[in-house]
Amino acid sequence: MTPPRTSMAGPLRRRGFLGIAGAGAGALLLGSGPAPAAVAAPPARAPRDPFTLGVASGDPLPDAVVLWTRLAPDPLEPGGGVPARPVAVRWEVALDERFRTVVRRGVEHAVPEEAHTVHADVRGLEPHREYHYRFRVGDTLSPAGRTRTAPAPGTAPAVDFAFASCANWEAGHFTAYRHMAEERPDVVFHLGDYLYEYAAGANGDVRTHVGGEIHTLDDYRRRHAQYKTDPDLTLLHSVAPFIVTWDDHETDNNYAGLTPENRDPAQGNDTTEHFAARRRAAYQAYWEHMPLRRFRKPVDTGLPLYRRFVYGDTATFSVLDTRQYRTDQPYGDTWQVSGPDQWDPEATILGEEQHAWLEESLTRSRSTWNVLPQQIYFANWDAVAGPDDGGYNDGWDGYRISRDRVLGHVAERGIDNFVVLTGDVHANWTNDLRRDFERPETPVLGSEFVCTSITSGGDGTGSHDPGRVYWDENPHTKYYSDRRGYVRCTVSRDTYTADYRVVDRVTRPGAPVRTDRSFVIEAGVPGVQTP
Repeated sequence: MTPPRTSMAGPLRRRGFLGIAGAGAGALLLGSGPAPAAVAAPPARAPRDPFTLGVASGDPLPDAVVLWTRLAPDPLEPGGGVPARPVAVRWEVALDERFRTVVRRGVEHAVPEEAHTVHADVRGLEPHREYHYRFRVGDTLSPAGRTRTAPAPGTAPAVDFAFASCANWEAGHFTAYRHMAEERPDVVFHLGDYLYEYAAGANGDVRTHVGGEIHTLDDYRRRHAQYKTDPDLTLLHSVAPFIVTWDDHETDNNYAGLTPENRDPAQGNDTTEHFAARRRAAYQAYWEHMPLRRFRKPVDTGLPLYRRFVYGDTATFSVLDTRQYRTDQPYGDTWQVSGPDQWDPEATILGEEQHAWLEESLTRSRSTWNVLPQQIYFANWDAVAGPDDGGYNDGWDGYRISRDRVLGHVAERGIDNFVVLTGDVHANWTNDLRRDFERPETPVLGSEFVCTSITSGGDGTGSHDPGRVYWDENPHTKYYSDRRGYVRCTVSRDTYTADYRVVDRVTRPGAPVRTDRSFVIEAGVPGVQTP
């Protein structure tokens, strides 16, 4: 049922979670409330905020968006400090940041089985419009968030978006997220490694993870909560909708399907059944903590994450999942080892169902730009001198038949303005895409923009030179940079502009941001150009 388009009577103010007598749902949530008549009331407790993890929105459609929050007054404690009972959470959406013109409102029930998270799928909104939203439990208001719906079919406005990946808590500060927030993009694509699964102290010393390597549902929930306490990430979530996909560290480094990185009894990965339990926990916690629709809630070890977003006639985004359905990497996932196993026709990185879906998505598209937000290096990555193909076997090099099928479909069906967005490798790269990377005289079919990490790898060196061998073996590569940051994109009917935004340090907070390099693609003219 569509909520009435009326505003609440009287203004709402942010108040302490237990800051008034008879706090209603807020008091119930924290296990307090009016004392029995025969018992003296205890001294008043300090106010406790249930919205310590902020608010978020995501998966925007022309008429809808998902609103997210989690009730967690003690976010790093089991259960987040919330008693194991349902809690009513009210939400409202307004045209203005003062909430004078409320256009939608409703109630969700946050339940302990879902870590008291909220996934409100708000419908009946107007296309390509900014909205403001907030939540309420009892008399306590959440921070307000800003979101934006997608453009309508048949329209072609310019779309401003950013994409990022690889945010390791221990490696540095999330300064780049704050700069993204200040630019107020229409939407943010997060391409994986939203968090890292490693134990405290295993992967950096700027900040420290809480606990050991994560395996159980409580472990994953606490790690997600720790990341969401970061003020820069919280700010970014509050100003722009996210469209997310995962890579490996949300579960286990370099896992493939139901195959862990290492079969280690000490890590609970010694059998497929043990790793399936770990993946089940990781996927459940991921869904709980991301602004995803309720129907994407995982069932057993599966979560349907690949999906399409049509931004009018400007761009169609086909978001991929290159982890859940892949076969095991060839050659034990060894770096720059090549051979016939990379061309195994039985190997797949997408799985047959997702591959067919992608082909259908590209064929159906009526947008100018056909964009693939995905996780891992798509172009050939040859770091071996001479005729040896080398290759990054955790990337598409390890699944060359899959890559050839995608590029073959682009070539044979005449898919124009094909752009791949990539994370994973902790450096900026720009590549032109050919069906045969060993023959530079063959046609360019599209381009790949690879974003560096938010923090993984530390400050970086500032180098723009990956080495002579790389330039010699990869003529399709146009740019490299070893700094942290993100990529800002502006897409219109005629051009696609990508700005590589970098910060020179993450081991200390507050670094300024700058544009290291920009590239332009003209619609109908394959290949990147420097403006």
